[in-house]
Amino acid sequence: MTGHASTPTSDVPDGPPVRLHLLGGFRLLHGDNPVVVPRGLQRVLAVIGLRPGATRSNLAGLLWPEVPEERALSSLRTALWRLRQDPYCPLLSSGDTVRLDPTVRLDVDDLVATAARVRDGGDPRATAVALTAGSRDLLPGWYDDWVLLDRERLRQLRLHMLEQLAVDHLDAGRHGEALQAALAAMAAEPLRETPHRLVVRIHLAEGNAFEAVHAFYVYRDLLMRELRLEPSPAMCALVDETLAPIRQATRRTPAARRHDPHERRDEQVTAPAPGWTHREPWTDRGAPPARGVR
Repeated sequence: MTGHASTPTSDVPDGPPVRLHLLGGFRLLHGDNPVVVPRGLQRVLAVIGLRPGATRSNLAGLLWPEVPEERALSSLRTALWRLRQDPYCPLLSSGDTVRLDPTVRLDVDDLVATAARVRDGGDPRATAVALTAGSRDLLPGWYDDWVLLDRERLRQLRLHMLEQLAVDHLDAGRHGEALQAALAAMAAEPLRETPHRLVVRIHLAEGNAFEAVHAFYVYRDLLMRELRLEPSPAMCALVDETLAPIRQATRRTPAARRHDPHERRDEQVTAPAPGWTHREPWTDRGAPPARGVR
């Protein structure tokens, strides 16, 4: 099953650690060396990693939902036997449950742990770790029901982690780090309002009114174009105070402008005379001279 010499064992061999990557695609690594796993066994190893407390019946039902239970359990037993033949696919059995050996490092667990540290108010300076954690989807190209559910669960987990990270940095006055986290959440889900709202808040906190208003209108246009919706009242309220003077100026009536001596004087200077029509600067003097003619 692998490119390494295999001996029947369930213990992790000495040497580099074994890592299982499910984000961005299935990869099993022994140190930096990839371990070749057939596609059918990849599914078994992935579901065991994502469902460490599941019973054999649950695992068999997830992997072979269209076949009778006895046949599904038989297929699971065969798959587990094949996995145990390779030292770099270490599994532990406890009663009716099967799980990865604790020494195997799973990237999904790293994402969950990072999100928990951000949620619990851990070190907010660990921005780089949080930005890269889970930046790729779970097992892209796999369409099993259990994959789709966990893919959405992890996507939402990362979005909330990035938004919380942005809020923490904003509250601490670290506007650059806050903007970086908010933009990462925006890139992951462009139509989600929360990261756009955070971007507006960050620009306003920095005193960048133009950037805030620009970010608001970019999101409003995107939402209208894609979903025919308007931003929420909470989003609009962020820029109301900034836009109020502009709106007030554009709503002034012509009568009000006529009572303004400055605007009336400007109008008298710039208003065209009756019967005046626009002409190019040279039309009163005939056609423009030909090239080279003086």
